[in-house]
Amino acid sequence: MGLAADGADVITDARVLQTEFVPSEVVHRHAEVDTIAGALEPLVDDDRPEDALLFGPTGVGKTCVARYTVSRLREQLLDLRTCYVNCWSDRTRFRVLYRLLDAIDRTVDIHRRSTPKDELLDRLREADDHPYVAVLDEADQLEDPSLLYDLSRLPHLTLVVVANRETDLFASLSERTSSRLQSSTRVAFDRYGTDELVAILQGRAEQGLEPGAISDSQLRRIADAAAGDARIAIGTLRSAARTAERADADAITDAMLTDAIPDARETVRQRAIDQLTDHQRVCYRIVAEAGEIEPGALYERYRERVDEPRTRRTVRDYLAKLDHYNLVRASGEKRGRTYHAVGRSE
Repeated sequence: MGLAADGADVITDARVLQTEFVPSEVVHRHAEVDTIAGALEPLVDDDRPEDALLFGPTGVGKTCVARYTVSRLREQLLDLRTCYVNCWSDRTRFRVLYRLLDAIDRTVDIHRRSTPKDELLDRLREADDHPYVAVLDEADQLEDPSLLYDLSRLPHLTLVVVANRETDLFASLSERTSSRLQSSTRVAFDRYGTDELVAILQGRAEQGLEPGAISDSQLRRIADAAAGDARIAIGTLRSAARTAERADADAITDAMLTDAIPDARETVRQRAIDQLTDHQRVCYRIVAEAGEIEPGALYERYRERVDEPRTRRTVRDYLAKLDHYNLVRASGEKRGRTYHAVGRSE
C-alpha cells in the first residue's frame, strides 16, 4: 500500500468496515459460491432449483456468501424476489412470514394480533407470480421449526438455510421436515486461515480506508488475533480506524491495534448476548454467575428462574448455541461435562 493522503480522514467508506457489508466480490469462498449458485441456477431456465443448507462455525462467511450469491442471481433474473431473514431476531412463525410478505409488499392489512398465522402462509402461497429466494439465517433459532417444512412445499419459493451445525438443526426438526430437506444441497464452511483473513482485510482496507492507513504487517497481526473469525478481524479493523479518526491521525498505529483487538472481541460478544432469547439469556447468566457449573445444577437453577421451563434437551441446545458464539465453553464429556463463561480476553 502507498503513503497516506494528506489529512486525518482515515476512513473513506464506513459501510465497508461493517461485518454485514456484502462486497462486490468474495475471496476464498469461490467453491462455496459455485455450489450454492449451482443449486439456484435452474431458476434462470424456469426450472425447479434445489434448496441449500449452509453450515459452519460463526465468522466464516456463511451469511455473506449466501447474500452475495443471491444478489448475483438477481442480476441474471430481473423478476426474482428475494428476502433475508435473521431468525435470531425474527424467530416466531408470524414474524418470519411477515418478513417474507413484507419484502413483496403483501402486508398492508396484516395485524399482529388479529391476522391468523395460516392466512400469512396462504398469502405467501398465492404470491407465486415470480420466483422467490429466501435466506433464513440462524435457522436453528426458529421457535417453530415446522415452518421450514411449510415453506419448502411452496413451489415458487427456494430456501437458503444458514445454521451452525447440521446435527443441531436436524435435531429440532420433525421426521417429515428432515425428510423434506434431505435432498437439499449442503455447503460446509471451514474456519478461515490467516492468509485468507489477510486477503479479506486487504479488500476492506482498500475500499474503506485511505491508502497507507494500515500496513500489511498490521493486517496480518489482526488476522492472527482473530483466529479464523472474520467478524472479529473486520471489527478490529473498524475499531482501530475509528480510534485513528478520533486521534486525528493519518494512519493506524500498533498501539491502536493493541486496544482494538480486545474491543472487537467484546463487541462481538455483546452483540451475541443482545440477540439471545430470554431462556438462553437466563442460561448464560447462570453460567456467568457460577463461573463453572455442571449441567444438572445449571438446569435446576434454570427451572427456578423461569415460569415455563423448557426440557433438558432444549437447554442443552441453548448451551450448544452459547458455545458456538463463544459465550460459554464446554469441558469434559457426558457426566463429567461442565460449562464455564468465556471472559473478555479469551
